[in-house]
Amino acid sequence: MGNSTTFGYDGPMEKIAILVDVQNIYYTTRQAFSRKFNYRAFWSAVTEGREVVAAIAYAIESRDGGKQAGFQQILRDIGFEVKLKPFIQRSDGSAKGDWDVGIVLDMIELAEKIDTVILASGDGDFDLALKRIKERFDTKSEVYGVERLTAGSLIRAATEYFPIEDDLLMP
Repeated sequence: MGNSTTFGYDGPMEKIAILVDVQNIYYTTRQAFSRKFNYRAFWSAVTEGREVVAAIAYAIESRDGGKQAGFQQILRDIGFEVKLKPFIQRSDGSAKGDWDVGIVLDMIELAEKIDTVILASGDGDFDLALKRIKERFDTKSEVYGVERLTAGSLIRAATEYFPIEDDLLMP
């Protein structure tokens, strides 16, 4: 029998899944703060005292090679599985990857194995998925997004909402 007084808590650790919409986080932090998201600080903040069941960063394959490959390796080194979609160049110069459906499918698949899903995105398309996993599996949700660029419906659907601020941005 182990020492049940360690940290004053002897129950099971909260099981989490971390899902990051890389494109959304990149563009919203750039637009709002002209800075990059600090994935290491985010990881530290959301994983402390919790068991990570899955951590997935959904990104776009890039034609620039080295720079994106280096970034993706950093994500892997932190602990993320990196899922990639083909690069699609829009006429406005932005890239599109169509990860919304993939994120939702993973969220629903993971929901019955975890206590809380942590979603880094401001995309309102995820609000119904958060409501559904709460109804079906009683899975809580935490959403991290740039406050003025996060859909109100997503904030309302989340169990808890955390605005991305200075502590989650690169210096």
